[in-house]
Amino acid sequence: MQVSVESTGTLGRRMTVALPNDDVETAVADRLQNISKTARLNGFRPGKVPFKVVKKRFEPQVRSEVLGSLISSSLQDALRQEEIRLAGQPAIEAVEEPGKNGVAEDPETGFRYTATFEVYPEFEPSYGDSIAVTRPVVDIVETDIDEMVESLRKQRTDYTAVDRAAANEDQVVMDFEGYIDDELFDGGSAEKAPLVLGSKAMIPGFEEQVIGVKAGDKKSIEVTFPETYQAEHLAGKAARFDIVVHEVKEPILPELDEEMVKSFGIEDGTVDSLRADIRKNMERELGQRVDSQIKSQVMDGLVECNQIEVPEALVIDEIGRQREQLLGQMPAGTDSSFLSDELFRDQAIKRVRLGLVVGEIIRRDELKADAAAVRAQIEKLASSYQDPQEVIDHYYGDAEMLRNIEGLVLEEAVTERVLAVSTVTDEQKSFKEMMNPPTPAQSEGESAPDDVSSEESSEQGA
Repeated sequence: MQVSVESTGTLGRRMTVALPNDDVETAVADRLQNISKTARLNGFRPGKVPFKVVKKRFEPQVRSEVLGSLISSSLQDALRQEEIRLAGQPAIEAVEEPGKNGVAEDPETGFRYTATFEVYPEFEPSYGDSIAVTRPVVDIVETDIDEMVESLRKQRTDYTAVDRAAANEDQVVMDFEGYIDDELFDGGSAEKAPLVLGSKAMIPGFEEQVIGVKAGDKKSIEVTFPETYQAEHLAGKAARFDIVVHEVKEPILPELDEEMVKSFGIEDGTVDSLRADIRKNMERELGQRVDSQIKSQVMDGLVECNQIEVPEALVIDEIGRQREQLLGQMPAGTDSSFLSDELFRDQAIKRVRLGLVVGEIIRRDELKADAAAVRAQIEKLASSYQDPQEVIDHYYGDAEMLRNIEGLVLEEAVTERVLAVSTVTDEQKSFKEMMNPPTPAQSEGESAPDDVSSEESSEQGA
C-alpha cells in the first residue's frame, strides 16, 4: 500500500492511497469464486455455473463491492500508518483504476483514491496563573435557615376572603382583558384569575395598580410591555387592561407545628430536626453552586488561553446538536426556519475548542475516572433523592449514564488540576447572594417581565 499525505490548510489534509493490482484482482476473484458455488442462473444447475459466465454476469457488481470494502479497510490502515487523528467523516474524492480510460500511471497500482478530511489540532494545552478565578466563600447563618423555614410556610399559604382594599401579598381574584390600540390581543385575557400582589407574575406596573382595589371594583390599568418581552408582537407596546375584581383574599400562614413538620418528611416532628435537615440540604445545594461557578470560570479560562483552530466538521456536528436540543424545547410544529447555523456558530466553536483542550489535558496527563471517584460522584448526585440507592442502581444499570458520570469525573479532575495553578481570589458572599443572584434587569432596578396569561396567574395563586 502506497500512501501520500498533503496539507490543504492548517487542519485540512488530502491523502492518496494506492493498492497493488494483485490485491484488487485477488479480492475480486475470491468473491466471484464464492458466488459461483451458489449462483443460480437459468440453464444451469445451482453451483454448476461456469466461472466465465459468473464473471461476465457478476464482475461489475463484485468489483464495486470490493472497491468499497478496500476503501474502508485501507483508509483505517493508512490513518494508523501515518498516525493521523481523523476529525469528522472523510470525503472520498476520486477512484482510479489502471486501464480505465487510459489512466495507468503505474501498472502495479490496481486501485487509487483520494480522501479529504480534517485532523485534530496538535497543541500543548496552556494554563497557569493567567487564569483568574474568584472563589465564593459562603457561611450559612441562622437567619438563612429562618428565611428557608418561612419560605416553606409560605408554600402552604392559604387565602381567605376579606372585605377591605387589596394590599401587597394579598391574592386578588379577577377577570381581565388586554387591549392594544383598543383591540383585544391574544393571551391577554382571563377569567377569575388569582394574582398574588408583589409576586411579579405580571408585566411591570400591573400589580402596583391593583393595590387598593376591593371586591366588585372595575378598573382600567395602563402599562407598557418591556422592549425585551418574549412575544415580539407585544414588545414595547402600550396596553390597557380592563379588570373586574371578584375577591380580595389575605394570606394565612400555617403554624409550624408537629403535623406540618412531619409533612416535610421529618419523622420526629420537631422544629430542630427540620432546621437540621434544611441546613443539610442548603449545604449540599450551596456546594454544588460554588463548584459550578468555579468550574465555569476554569473552563472559560481554558478557552481564553487556548485559542486553537478547530475542525469545521466538529463545529458543524455541534451546531446540529444545539439545534436539535433547542427544537426539543420548542412546541411541536414551531417554524424553525429562522434557526440558521450562524445563530449557533460562536457557541459551537467555543464548546468544540473547550472539548479539545480538556481532552488533550486528560490525554497528556493520563487522567482516569477510577471506580471510587465514579461511585462518589453518583452517591453525591443521588443524595438529594428520597431513595438514594434506587438512583445509584439506576446509574450502574445504564451504560450511557455511567459514561456521562465518568466524563464528569474527568472534567472535575481537569478543573482541580487547572485550579491548583490559577490565580484564585476568595470573595465573601451571603447565602442569598450566592443562590439567588439578581438578573440583569433586576440589577438595573427593573422587574423581570413575565407572561400575562391566565395560566401564569393561576400558578401564582395555587
